[in-house]
Amino acid sequence: MADLWISNSYAKINLGLNVLEKLDSGYHAIESGFCFIEWNDRFEVKPGRMHLEMSDPKIPVDESNLIVKAIRLLQQDAGLKDEYNIKVEKNIPTGAGLGGGSSNAATALKMMNKIANLGLTQHDLIEFGKKLGADVPFFIKGEPGFATGLGHEIQELDIQPDAWIVTVYPNIESSTAEAYQMCEPNPEPEFSLKNVLLEEEPEEWRYLLLNELEKAVFPRLHLVGNLKDQLYEFGAEYASMSGSGSSVFGIFEQDFVAINAYESFHKLGFPANLTRPKFEPDQGIYLKDD
Repeated sequence: MADLWISNSYAKINLGLNVLEKLDSGYHAIESGFCFIEWNDRFEVKPGRMHLEMSDPKIPVDESNLIVKAIRLLQQDAGLKDEYNIKVEKNIPTGAGLGGGSSNAATALKMMNKIANLGLTQHDLIEFGKKLGADVPFFIKGEPGFATGLGHEIQELDIQPDAWIVTVYPNIESSTAEAYQMCEPNPEPEFSLKNVLLEEEPEEWRYLLLNELEKAVFPRLHLVGNLKDQLYEFGAEYASMSGSGSSVFGIFEQDFVAINAYESFHKLGFPANLTRPKFEPDQGIYLKDD
């Protein structure tokens, strides 16, 4: 029987996002708090002809897929020779600001490294990750942190909320490129984002913690702003869009208030996720008998 390896690939949300400047490269310098939510995709990998299968048929499985790009990098630069059959059960919505593609790329790098005994260190994997996307190093590290630069300089910080998180996807995608294109950089934010995350309680974040891309997204995608308002109406201490959207999340102190909000969004037909306080993702890579 062929070995079957499994692992989970988790989503992230942004706790605040400041766009500091537009760089000559066309990218933007940002700062943001990154933490994990329980929304995850499931990977199954076994030896066989190289083949990628995604449970969502809308997601391409050609060279544009970040998992394929990760495999190609390892083949070119890390001596990956064996071939694998990769199945991904997609639960994290795409175009949602939750880092699903970057998380998948990181999981592919880590799984191939372990399964094929490539002997790469975490530092090596992070360097590969930087070539694939700004968020990928965060997912390789697997710890909440404060992101600067393009988003790939991560300082590990204990900012995983000690509260319930309800994340909602409005069933529409948001373009990252458009959000940044229409955003006005602000090199001198009013409050230190890092200090707010470390020193203030979530009920104060409402007045201190901004996602500056909201101003670029809400006028185009009204539903995203409406869902943020609804999270407050359901009793969230703090609510925000994640990344460049379109997902929004709310932070709740009390479990029954969070569960009510989560169930209400489900009944309205929106994919949603409920994350426990101080959540730590299980990033193990496990061998199972096929």
